Parts: sequence; structure tokens; C-alpha cells
Amino acid sequence: MRPLPTIQAFDAFLKARGLRLDAVVIGGSALALLGIIDRQTRDFDILKPDLAPEVLDAAQAFARQMRDDGTELGDDWLNNGPSQLVSTLPAGWEARCRPVFAGDALELTTLGRSDLLKTKLFALCDRGTDLADCIALSPTQAELTDAQAWVTTQDANELWPAHVAEVFDDLRGRQGYGV
Repeated sequence: MRPLPTIQAFDAFLKARGLRLDAVVIGGSALALLGIIDRQTRDFDILKPDLAPEVLDAAQAFARQMRDDGTELGDDWLNNGPSQLVSTLPAGWEARCRPVFAGDALELTTLGRSDLLKTKLFALCDRGTDLADCIALSPTQAELTDAQAWVTTQDANELWPAHVAEVFDDLRGRQGYGV
């Protein structure tokens, strides 16, 4: 685990306001906390729980404070954008979560490797902007095969399976697995 200065500062900010947040974070922020990537992320995608209004208000106030101090942080930096994945993740995902940050007022876990990889690969197929993160995860051929079966089920569009296969084949080639 690698603590990020923004999260450490937000932990202190929440504590000073008597607030607490225990959440599951995914996306680039989770990868940064795990030390898999070393880049700034624009936001913290909270999978679960739904963020309480007082926590959202604190996150916006924190963002304003950070901007006043010269750090670019959007008002929606802490969000529930990916919360729809809760209903589609493979069964037992919650039991596979692991801790990535423990502060005084903020505790963050993230998905287990297989589930986190699946969400990043789904994002790659859906948005096309997560290639570097997927490469950084260094998936094995077996992991790609497992993830592809799940990602293929995430969209009902008749063209989706062929698109997923193309994206996965490209990634396999980039990982040196051949196609």
C-alpha cells in the first residue's frame, strides 16, 4: 500500500469535521494506492457505499481548499460513478476486497486482483482510455481469458462481443502473448 498525499489530507479533513468514511475504491486511484501505477488521478471512484450528503459536502469543501492551496481538484473528485458495477461483479467480490488505506477517519479497501482487473478491462473496452492501467496490471493469459468471459456479458449490444475480443486480442499482443 502506498498512501497518497491527497487521501492523507482528506483523512485529516474528515477527522476535523467528525466525519468517517469506510469505502471500496476502484479505478486508477485504487491502482495508485496499491503502488501499481505512479500517476495522478482526477478522481476517487467509490464503488460502495453510496456517499452520504455530508461526506460529499466535505469532499467539495476539501476540493475548494486544495484549489486555494494550488492543487487542482474538481468538486466531484470523490464520487459514486462506478456504483452500478456492484450488481454485476462476480459473486463473492466483497469477500475478496483488501485494504489499501487506513487513516483516522477514512478506511479504503479495493477489489481483489481478479475483480479489479475485470473492472479495468471493462473500462478499457467501454471507454478505450485505460490501456496503460491494464498493461500495468500485467495480466496473465489465464486472467485475460477469465476476464474476457465476464466483460463480454457487460453490454447487450450485438457488436459488443466482437469489440471485446478485438480489444483483448490487442492487449494480448501488447503483453507478448500472441494472438
